[in-house]
Amino acid sequence: MKLERILPFTKVLLDKTVKIGDIVVDATVGNGHDTLYLAELVGESGRVYGFDIQKEAIETTKIRLDRQNSQIGQVNLIHDGHESLEKYIEPGHFGKITGAIFNLGYLPGSDKSIITKPETTIAAIEQLLKMMAPEGIIVLVIYHGHKGGVEERDQLLEYCSGLDQNIAHVLKYQFLNQKNSPSFIVAIEKR
Repeated sequence: MKLERILPFTKVLLDKTVKIGDIVVDATVGNGHDTLYLAELVGESGRVYGFDIQKEAIETTKIRLDRQNSQIGQVNLIHDGHESLEKYIEPGHFGKITGAIFNLGYLPGSDKSIITKPETTIAAIEQLLKMMAPEGIIVLVIYHGHKGGVEERDQLLEYCSGLDQNIAHVLKYQFLNQKNSPSFIVAIEKR
């Protein structure tokens, strides 16, 4: 297949904007795959802020980073919701964040009743748009096949569609002919 699948396409987007020494955010660390990837992109001179409301996700991510010798980047793991970004990101990093990623839904292999919520995700996006560098990218991977997922999907699409084009460009990347509520990407590039 020549078209990029959903998760590899997130890396294409992040690779275009994130460089060594950059400041980035993993808004939903989950099992730590994106956190590790971002740490590799920014290297030892960069910074990764990783957020998750589940202690299990933070611990799993610490283990993953330790196995990969996490000195490849400065990673701050924060056991709190992504709606609290402004509370944890150093003021000196405002205006310098080049990339952020959200994997919405629930933590794979965990309690499926603990899900991301549209109101907290929108609050986080609004904060990030104030903190992003020009041409910085926010990637939302939207999983919507679970209870509460359709409501989150619809509210996020409405919010993102309504963003002023003078503030951000918004892209939706989705396969249209797949069954079982396939995930898709919404990417927001700050102008």
